[in-house]
Amino acid sequence: MVSPVLVLLCGIGLVILLIVVVRLNAFLSLMLAAFVVSLLAPGDWGEKISRATAAFGTTAGNIGVMIALAAVIGKCLMESGSADRIVRTCLRILGERRAPIALMASGFVLSIPVFFDTVFYLLVPLARSFSRIMRSGYVLSILAIGAGAALTHTLVPPTPGPLAVAGLLGVDVGHMILMGILIGVPAAMLVFPFLNVLEKLSPLPVRPYPGEQEAPPRPDQELPPFWLASTPVVLPVVLISANTILKVLAKQNPQLGSTALIASIIGDPSLALFLAAIVAMVTTVWNRRLSLTELGRMTEEALMSAGMIILITSAGGAFGAMLRQTGISENVGRFVESQSQAGGLLLLVTGFLVAAIMKTAQGSSTVAMLTTAGIMGSLFKTPEALVQYLHCHPVYLALSIGAGSLVFCWMNDSGFWVVARMSVWSETEALKLWTVTAALAGVAAFLVTLLFAWLLPGAFFSG
Repeated sequence: MVSPVLVLLCGIGLVILLIVVVRLNAFLSLMLAAFVVSLLAPGDWGEKISRATAAFGTTAGNIGVMIALAAVIGKCLMESGSADRIVRTCLRILGERRAPIALMASGFVLSIPVFFDTVFYLLVPLARSFSRIMRSGYVLSILAIGAGAALTHTLVPPTPGPLAVAGLLGVDVGHMILMGILIGVPAAMLVFPFLNVLEKLSPLPVRPYPGEQEAPPRPDQELPPFWLASTPVVLPVVLISANTILKVLAKQNPQLGSTALIASIIGDPSLALFLAAIVAMVTTVWNRRLSLTELGRMTEEALMSAGMIILITSAGGAFGAMLRQTGISENVGRFVESQSQAGGLLLLVTGFLVAAIMKTAQGSSTVAMLTTAGIMGSLFKTPEALVQYLHCHPVYLALSIGAGSLVFCWMNDSGFWVVARMSVWSETEALKLWTVTAALAGVAAFLVTLLFAWLLPGAFFSG
């Protein structure tokens, strides 16, 4: 029998080789690695390929619907003007002098249902216009947008990365949302002063886009009201979180059983996101005066973009499941158990570092999170065993992985080029500013995660 550690290293090396050197699509790379690992792992030869595809199907069944619905919500937020309304309301509340904070808050909120690249495209024109008016603060505004959006992109579902990590580690989606927000907010506050320092070290001006004209902003009267614009973002967070909280409270107070039952239905992540998607689509039709044919075409575009993400995340789930078949959990379990209380801290640090290494090697935060969660999840036979060795809630391991996937963002990451191109920065400037900012955000999120794991090991949900 091949050594489980050797199979693990072979699987990791193959993923990096295929994505970085061969430049193979992430879905194909992860599925091929899953097949290879499954062939090397113990088991009936007749089932080695079919168990990998079965694991793919299981992951797709768990998260596929949620990713698809999140893509529809994100598309509708952009097309209806809801995202614009949320941003302008934040700016109005905080005022022009606090525009960078408002932009960071907007990026933080919008990146929960909307992809990082899209949020950045939306907010950069606002940063450019405000910086022209104030004649300063351009670098600070850009980095604030990026840091806020990146934190929720890697910490808070239904963004695909955190959603998949939660599934692979057996973490309730509601737990992940609540703790991701609770850790993301102080992490953003920790990072912001450092962004001021970067602004002072490199006070770059607003540069014109070469050969392009910026699209004029939509008039305020063409945007939906704030309460309606924010509903698709707030509704699923409230419903899913209420389900999670009531589930815990019902164990302590049986009288809440019927309420918890209702919450378990409408607070199911798939249904909650479906309701939010309906609100988002109705808002888009009403505000943009779209025909049903136009709405169908728009949602089809969103679902097509979600398709590749579902394939990649499901392949990551298959890869992790096959690593679990190697039997490595027995070896690691004995080692971690011998470390006593230090074993939990060791796992959190390992999750952070492995995610950072995978991110640096191949560029994608989502792939880094999927691969790392697959590796860490394979070390233990069940989620219960993971909790036993962690000495804290497994949500902290999921968040440590998310934090690690922000380090190190450089030229092999599409997000790096989005920031550089939209900000009109050179590669050197983007490395000095955005790469450092993303790393600071990741380290800050990890430090806050460690603090929470020490002070609140049960993450409010130990009951």
